[in-house]
Amino acid sequence: MLYRLLSVVGIVAILAVAYLFSNNKKQIKIKPIITMIAIQLIVGFILLRTSAGITVLGGIAKGFEHLLSYATEGTAFVFGGLLETEGVFFFQSLMPIVFISALIGILNYVKILPLIIKYVGLAISKINGMGKLESYVGVASMILGQTEIFISIKDYIADLPRHRMFALTAPAMSSVSMGIVGSYMLYLDPSYVLAAIPLNLFGVFVIEGIIYPYELSEEEDTLDLDEDESRSFFEVLSDYITDGFNTAIGVAAQLIGFTALIAFINGIFANLFGISFQEVLGYIFSPVAFILGVPFNEAIEAGTIIATKLVTNEFVAMIDLTNLEFSERTLAMMSTFLMSFANFSSIGIITGAVKSINQKQGKTVAAFGLKLLLGSTLVSALTAAVVGIVF
Repeated sequence: MLYRLLSVVGIVAILAVAYLFSNNKKQIKIKPIITMIAIQLIVGFILLRTSAGITVLGGIAKGFEHLLSYATEGTAFVFGGLLETEGVFFFQSLMPIVFISALIGILNYVKILPLIIKYVGLAISKINGMGKLESYVGVASMILGQTEIFISIKDYIADLPRHRMFALTAPAMSSVSMGIVGSYMLYLDPSYVLAAIPLNLFGVFVIEGIIYPYELSEEEDTLDLDEDESRSFFEVLSDYITDGFNTAIGVAAQLIGFTALIAFINGIFANLFGISFQEVLGYIFSPVAFILGVPFNEAIEAGTIIATKLVTNEFVAMIDLTNLEFSERTLAMMSTFLMSFANFSSIGIITGAVKSINQKQGKTVAAFGLKLLLGSTLVSALTAAVVGIVF
């Protein structure tokens, strides 16, 4: 009970930090923020604490398990016996991204996903006090990759002011795309992976609404997405398969680089100070973990996970998490904290994606990149704190 109350304090602290960095404190809308936090608590409780919610998540997780087994067929055909080699992360964990990406491409082509994204976004815009375009991007970020989101709204980007660009890029960093969640489920409890997705959705609107609040006129609040009818089915499918493979290669490259770099820095710190770099980060970030509601005896290791995710990426932190012994509540909190792209490398990825569409707006995104990372990290922390309350 004590640590649940501490998670409440953590939410207050998160909102206070967001308020401190707010660009326009006078335009913050209190009612939508309170409403969305309440929705997070209700959704979190239903998904993680009720039999109905647990059953639903279990069913979805089972579906992903079947999809991953089909993905294995394709991987085995190309790589053969290498797939059976224990510990080959690239084949076992990253190659399924290609198959999931192909399925997303098919659902996009037959207009199922666009309809879901559009109308769920419109419904949420009635709750969050934000624009239709911002709400659309928030929902799209749960499904599409960081690049595909901006391509889908490319006709809007050129004329958007700075505050709206922040609102459109924050969801891309504060969420994870559907194409990659199956790989996460190989390392974390699928229920935590799936529960974090809607919690992050409402969380990003909470933090956006505090850091960059603004009003939209009726003329500005439009959503009319042009659909490209000229591309054939196999062209779309081929593009999504290629994008999935490129994503897997990109993740693999980052894992190689970041894992080696962390090992290198750990070695330097161990030789000079008798303590690893990650242990130092654990001590630095342990107060953050503690104020989110992590028990004191687990705060240092939890702080290490938070820091590792921030300076490297969620996969590196996820692998570290599997090697630690946490209570179930702390494991749930740390697992849901990891379910976003919020890290330093994502600033470059998102900036590059926007810059490829509009050079000027790419520079705008780069200018608020650190604030974007701060806001997205606060979204992850808010999700973890909510889980700490309801778990």
